[in-house]
Amino acid sequence: MANILVVDDELGIRDLLSEILNDEGHQVELAENAAQARAARNRSKPDLVLLDIWMPDTDGVTLLKEWSSAGLLTMPVIMMSGHATIDTAVEATKIGAMAFLEKPITLQKLLKAVEQGLTKTQSRKPLAPGVMVHASEVTVEAMMTGSKLPEPIDLGPQSTQSFLLEKPLREARDEFEKAYFEFHLAKEGGSMTRVAEKTGLERTHLYRKLKQLGVDLTRSKRAT
Repeated sequence: MANILVVDDELGIRDLLSEILNDEGHQVELAENAAQARAARNRSKPDLVLLDIWMPDTDGVTLLKEWSSAGLLTMPVIMMSGHATIDTAVEATKIGAMAFLEKPITLQKLLKAVEQGLTKTQSRKPLAPGVMVHASEVTVEAMMTGSKLPEPIDLGPQSTQSFLLEKPLREARDEFEKAYFEFHLAKEGGSMTRVAEKTGLERTHLYRKLKQLGVDLTRSKRAT
């Protein structure tokens, strides 16, 4: 059993998460804003925090930064939001959040993220997040690896692209996939064979996919 702090300004979300986590045998403490979250974190030293991004007084990312700068980010934090962009989610993971869950949160994703977070709680090591983006569901999960992150690769303007959740799914998916393949092409020096192995696609299918997405194959080779 773990002590889990749920921070969300929506009563329905707090009640739902509390019910699910209680059914799993965890002890749950609730907070509806950042002020209550600060007090609960200092009082109960939670094993894990579920933290909403958009709150009326202080938003979740700001609270996360506050905890991080004060050395209080000693527990895994899972960010939650129904309106955040991919950029916001990535920012949170860089600060130290373990994962990002998009609302409405499915039971399976919630329990999986909580299980992974509690597994890491035992070590109490500083969080070193790496980001995985699932384009088909437009969700982001940042998994703690404990290993050094790879050096950033300059992909040009595409690397700072924002994938807006308000866009039609097909457009958002195509934009993500283009950035995804450009990343791996730059990382593998433009080698189609290595990218095919890395992404799990057959080489011919990969080439057709890149042409369809408008990926500039010559630019990835010039980058090396």
